[in-house]
Formats: sequence, structure tokens, C-alpha cells
Amino acid sequence: MDNRSNSSTIANQQRVLYVTLGCAKNEVDTDRMRALLRDAGFEDAQDVREASIVLINTCSFLASATSESIERTLELAEEVAEGARKLPIVMCGCVPSRYGDDLPEQLPEVAAFVKSDEEDGIVSVVEEVLGTPRSFAEVDELLPNHPLRTVEGASAYVKISEGCDRFCTFCAIPYIRGRYKSRVAAEILEEVRALVAGGVREIVLIGQDTGIWGHDLPGKPTLASLMRQVAHELREVHGWVRVLYLQPEGMTDELIATIRDTPEILPYIDIPIQHCSPSVLKRMGRKGSSEEYAALFARLRSEIPGMVLRSTAMAGFPGETDEDFESLMDFLEREQLDYCSVFAYSQEDGTRAATMDDQIDENIKLERTQALMDLSEQMGFAATAAHVGQRARVIIDGVEEGSDGIELIGHAWFQAPDSDGAVHIESGEATVGSVVTCEFIDSFCYELIGVIVDD
Repeated sequence: MDNRSNSSTIANQQRVLYVTLGCAKNEVDTDRMRALLRDAGFEDAQDVREASIVLINTCSFLASATSESIERTLELAEEVAEGARKLPIVMCGCVPSRYGDDLPEQLPEVAAFVKSDEEDGIVSVVEEVLGTPRSFAEVDELLPNHPLRTVEGASAYVKISEGCDRFCTFCAIPYIRGRYKSRVAAEILEEVRALVAGGVREIVLIGQDTGIWGHDLPGKPTLASLMRQVAHELREVHGWVRVLYLQPEGMTDELIATIRDTPEILPYIDIPIQHCSPSVLKRMGRKGSSEEYAALFARLRSEIPGMVLRSTAMAGFPGETDEDFESLMDFLEREQLDYCSVFAYSQEDGTRAATMDDQIDENIKLERTQALMDLSEQMGFAATAAHVGQRARVIIDGVEEGSDGIELIGHAWFQAPDSDGAVHIESGEATVGSVVTCEFIDSFCYELIGVIVDD
């Protein structure tokens, strides 16, 4: 039986509107659900007016993210009501995983809730909500044959693990996503091959703690070995491999050498330190100190020429003294990172830090966060400006309306997609998804202005 033909008949060309909130890992999850639903015969909707059903993939990493997810859901429900339409909403991801038992009563506007570990069953859920269910046997027939992803463009995120075992005292991820579980290499590589065959030229490996990938698999393979295999899949198309979210302990000798010696692997390292004060780190349930981190960064810069370094810093953790905060500011100013994300500590329900004494006054927390952001921008703007006059490969991500008309927008190897700014191309022709060489002629904030040149 032709599954796709049968699926299209059942779905009756019904359209799904996808709304994704949160991080790149959620984008990957939405893309997998989209692939499953497309293979079941559903089409994509561009807005509420043409949708048969809405799928909203939510984030609950912070209380503010949870609020945004719920507010966006209610906005969708209101938009539907104003249009006098009956349009069911399915809420997926982190919010149902974290608050699932309480949600049906609190959000009657939502037709179904799908936890993160239930998303492979999205076809059955959507068809049940729409009143067009098929047998379990028919749904099972879809899974071995469906396309793995639906990514369009030259960059794609690939999850190599799920969950986290660290249980940092400020973080709810282990309670939302569960314990750490590595994806097997064969499954990852199958996905990478399919993406490369579809035109992807940059693979970004992501997970909550990428450095320990493989420790829970037979034979205990390493992240370095996985990255070499992924790099091999990109060699013929001259593609790139990037890895995000490496904890300091994950920077092994093997990984450093692999990043240095494998041309396809970008010398771009993302190490979220959160803080550098030993006392704050201990209360966070983390290890380290400014001396240890400085030594690690110095080693990376020495052994990996031209390396780009990104990190994450948090202000206002319970018990953080003025001295602790000043030590963090001093450390970041000395290290002059290329990029640094900044967060204010958020008192998350269910985490150990939420019940700690010495919670920081909100005004002090905001002042410290703003000071960190100002320093982060100063470092980032300077790092971006340092590329003016250089040439580098740039992936074309799309087009935008600029001051002088339509312009191409892309990102260079030293810019993680959707994170570190972009390249605005003033002259030259290229198609979305292609890789070109640009000369950078100016910069503003985190953005670069470039022109396409011959290789």
C-alpha cells in the first residue's frame, strides 16, 4: 500500500500552523513533527486563517518563557475566536512536560497536550483531535518511511542527546526533559546524510551537555569521534560542523585536537560557564573558578588558532555578593570573549535554588544584569568590528528589505545561526542556501556589511 497516497486521502489536505518558542532544540523537535505530519498527508499553513489546527511547541526553561508560551497560546485562541472559527490548538514540548497534570483545567482553550517524549505520536494526536483517526497499524507504517527532517536552507541543527544529568540548582531541564540520553551515532549520521542530500552545508550539533555524548552508550564513544564522522559526511560538499553547549569538563584532549585538526569542524567553541566565583558555582551545583576557566581559555586559544569563543553568564544568583559579581565582570573583561549571552537568575519552581536563602533583590539583580549586558555588547561589537577587511565563507540565509532595497542576509563561520549577528550583503548575487565568499567592508553592533567576491 502507498502510505503517502492513503495518508493524503485521510488528512484531506488539512493544514497545520506551526508555532515554535524557545531554543534551537525546540526547532528540531518541531521540524521532526512537521516531517511526520507531512508524511501523513498534512500541509503547512502560513497563518491562522488557512489552518485546520495549530501546533505550538513551548518553552519552559524560565518562568518568563512559560508565561510567554501560555500568553501566545491564549493569543492564538483569541485570534481564532475573533475570526469566528473552530480551530483546535495542540500544545507540545516543555510546558506540558513540566505542568501537564494541571494544564487541562487551566487551559480549556487547548484541545490536546503532548509532552516532549510523546512527540513521535503527533500524527495520532492531531488526527484524534480532528476526528479522523486511523488504526495504530496504519500510523506505525508511516514511521519507518517518513523523511527525517523538513529543513530548507543550508544550515540545520541536529540533536545528539536529550535530557541532562547535571541538576544545576537553578535549572529545571532535568525535570522537564529527563535524564541524559545519547542518540546513537548511526541514527545521527542517517539524519546528517539526509540533510546534506537536501542541500544543507552546515550541521550544528546540539544537546543540553554535548561534551559527554556517548558516555551512556555501549563502548562509550566520544563526542570527538562523532564529530569526525559527521565531518566526513560533509567533506565532499565542503561543509561545516559546529557544536554548541560544551560544559568546561567536556573539553578533553581528544576533542581539542579534533577541532584543531579537522578542516570541516569550525574553531567555534561555546562553553557556558554561568559564573566564575567558586562559592557561587558551588551553590549552583557546578565546578570551576576564574583561574581554572582562564587556564582553559588560554589553552584553547593557544592550541586552536583563530578560535571564536562564546559563553554564558548569569547575574543575581542567590547569595551572590558584590565581590562575586565584580569578580565575574573582571573575568569577562580580561578574557574578551567574542560572544556572551547574559541571563538574570530566575527563581524556578521545583529547583533547589528557588528555596535558598539570600535571594537577591530584583533591583540589584537587574542592575547587575544590565552591567553584564553592557560589557557583553562592548566585547561582541569589538569582536565583530575586528573582521572588517577580512574575507570569509558566508551561508546565505534569506533576503530582507534594506534601506536601499532588497538585500541578501547570511552568516559567516564565526557566527552561529540565529545567535551571533548576521552578514548584510550589499553587492553580488546568490541564492538562498548557497555558500559564497564575502569581503567585510563595515560593521554595526553584531552585524557585518559584506560584498560577494570571487574565491
